Amino acid sequence: MSQPADTSIQNIPLDLLALAFIPVFAVVIILFKWSHHYKYSVYAVSRMLAQLMLIGYVLNYIFASNSSLLMLSIILLMITVSSSIALNHIKHKTPSHYKITFLSILLPGGLTFFLITQLVLQLDPWYLPNYFIPIAGMIFANAMTSVSLAAERFDSEYGRSQVYLEARNTAFKAAMIPQHNALLAVGLVSLPGMMTGQILSGVSPLIAARYQIMVMCMIYGSAGLAAAMYLYLNRKHY
Repeated sequence: MSQPADTSIQNIPLDLLALAFIPVFAVVIILFKWSHHYKYSVYAVSRMLAQLMLIGYVLNYIFASNSSLLMLSIILLMITVSSSIALNHIKHKTPSHYKITFLSILLPGGLTFFLITQLVLQLDPWYLPNYFIPIAGMIFANAMTSVSLAAERFDSEYGRSQVYLEARNTAFKAAMIPQHNALLAVGLVSLPGMMTGQILSGVSPLIAARYQIMVMCMIYGSAGLAAAMYLYLNRKHY
C-alpha cells in the first residue's frame, strides 16, 4: 500500500538560504556600476533581512495572544509606517502630504480589510491573529505601493507643467500597472504567495484557488482605491 505524500514544509538551512542572495548581489553590483545608488539597495535588503528575522519571533507571541487591542494596535502601526514609506520618493513633502497619505491607505484599506475578514471569511474571533495579521499586511502593503507610485508619477508629471487632470490620470494609470500585470499573470506566469503556501501545506488546489481569488480582489481594490483617494485629496495643493 502506497504511503501518503509528505506535505509538511521543510526547514531551510541558513547556508542554503544564503544562496538566495546571489541574484540580490548581482542587482547591487549592477546598481553600483550604473547609477551609484547601490547604498539604498543594500540598506533595503539589510532592513528586509533584519525585519523578517525579528518578525518571526514577534509573530510567535502575537499568534499566542488573545488581545483584540493588540491586533488593532498592530494594524495602526502598519498604516502609520506604510504612510511614511509611501512618500520616500517625493522631494517636497509637507505635513499635509503625510495626512493625505495616511487617510488614503487607512480608509480604502480599512474598508477592504473589514469586508474580507468579517463578511467573506467571518473570522471567529473577529481578530483571529493567523488570518488578521497576514491579510492586513497584504492589503496595506499593496495600498502603500500604489500610493507611492501614484505620488511619484503625479509629482513628476505635474512638474512638467501638465494640468492637474492630465497629471492625475497619468499617475493613476501608472499606479495600476503592477495590479493589472498581477491579474493577467496569476495562474499562468505565477502562483502567488498565499496559494503557494496553502498548496505546500497540503490544501487542495481548488480551495487554494478560491482564497487566491479573494486575495487578488482585495489587493486590486484596496490598491486602486488608495491611489485614487490620494490623487483626489491631493488636488487642493495644485
